[in-house]
Amino acid sequence: MERMNPRETRRVSVLQVCAVFWLFLILILTGMHGRALADDKAIESLKETGKAFASVARGASPAVVFIRVEKTVAGAPMVLPDFFRRFFGDPNNPFGNQPQPQQPQPQQPNKRVIQGQGSGFIISQDGYILTNNHVVGEAEKVRVKLLDGREFDARTIGTDPPTDVAVIKIEAKNLPVLPLGDSDSLDVGEWVLALGNPFGLSHTLTAGIVSAKGRSHVNIAEYEDFIQTDAAINPGNSGGPLINLEGRVVGINSAIYSQTGGSVGIGFAIPINMAKAVYTQIIKTGSVSRGYIGVMVQEITPDLAATFKLPDTKGVLISQVTPGGPADKAGLKQGDVIVAFNGEIIPDYSPFRNKISMMPPGTVVKLDVIRDGARKSFSVKIEKMPAKVEEQAAAPAAPGGAPDSASRLGITVTTLTAELAQKFDLEAGNGALVTAVDPGSKAAAAGLRPGMLIVEVDRREVRTAKDFDKAFEKRGDKPVLLLVKDKQGSRYFALDVK
Repeated sequence: MERMNPRETRRVSVLQVCAVFWLFLILILTGMHGRALADDKAIESLKETGKAFASVARGASPAVVFIRVEKTVAGAPMVLPDFFRRFFGDPNNPFGNQPQPQQPQPQQPNKRVIQGQGSGFIISQDGYILTNNHVVGEAEKVRVKLLDGREFDARTIGTDPPTDVAVIKIEAKNLPVLPLGDSDSLDVGEWVLALGNPFGLSHTLTAGIVSAKGRSHVNIAEYEDFIQTDAAINPGNSGGPLINLEGRVVGINSAIYSQTGGSVGIGFAIPINMAKAVYTQIIKTGSVSRGYIGVMVQEITPDLAATFKLPDTKGVLISQVTPGGPADKAGLKQGDVIVAFNGEIIPDYSPFRNKISMMPPGTVVKLDVIRDGARKSFSVKIEKMPAKVEEQAAAPAAPGGAPDSASRLGITVTTLTAELAQKFDLEAGNGALVTAVDPGSKAAAAGLRPGMLIVEVDRREVRTAKDFDKAFEKRGDKPVLLLVKDKQGSRYFALDVK
């Protein structure tokens, strides 16, 4: 084998180094080019998202309206210190925005006119508009302004305070319309846009995502199933549409969670599917009729789940069945746990209540229940909720002293008499009346209050205070299940007595 001389060896080495250098340079340039291409793609993607927002805004804005309302109120204006005004708002302004008091007329020295504003959106070419009840519900005059500058007087067709939905109408033809979507199909994380007139700034657009669905217990409305979004919603946005990237309305902007009055990224919108059900009834009849099956239900706590031997806390517990009502006719009983509605799992109280209330009377629904550990199905025919519902007042204060007690629970009980039933506004009958509850006790923590009547212990009837004591003593350290009645109805309590 022929050997290379040193000069040839050096020449090869130089060539190798040059080859490696150029290869390295090519790799660097290729990588830079690749990163540039990636950056370009990212920028183009952002541009496309921006174009999508702009396209939706152009299509939706003509159907979004600016609503001004007026109401006459009596009395002199209230003046609050700035500190309270900052956190609680202006008590002279029920519409949630800047009031503009007018000078009182000489013949009406104790009256003044306040003005408010909000938003809405057109859903029919002949002028029907969806908005919030809290925007127009108490207004004496409603004025609507369109994007093109046209203004109309509007009349209120109907309102539904329990859902905070209202329908108004202007007299016009061939109006731009916003199509309604399906709020049930929304996914958490999906882009949504909020349109409205915050602080009087006409036709403002904000963008965000769906932060959560099915929000309840926020004390905004009686029937709550809110879409939560981080799209900025501010005073004046109320009644405006929450739309998806298809340009369809998925919710009605209703409220924000804020200690300052401004947006902190937690806004709530009424699902459009709920609003559609309300709108349909208002258009047909001018009012809303709700479904009714004649049960009182309560949420299932971990203690109740353990007592009823349930796998989890999903569903609702029937604490009372109205005799002769739809549920009673179908065979449902006190102590049944409803776990599914037409095959759909019931997570807790609010979704179940909303579903029943939105069902038209005459509709037959399938309810799956767990009874004594076994799953059963019942067909229940929805009836119209009774028009007049009696207001339930809080239980009165307890009298001092009582002959019988269950000290481990921290309560004092006595046998119900006709006099005590009258005093505590209870139906005459049998049971152990709670007359005192020790502060800080397990009973107090669970929600037991004086004036409540214990009628069952561990699913067995209690007729007297002695019956209660005997039943309670037999439990030992095991959790006890109480069925309790008050003016609001019946409910279960599961108490750990250890």
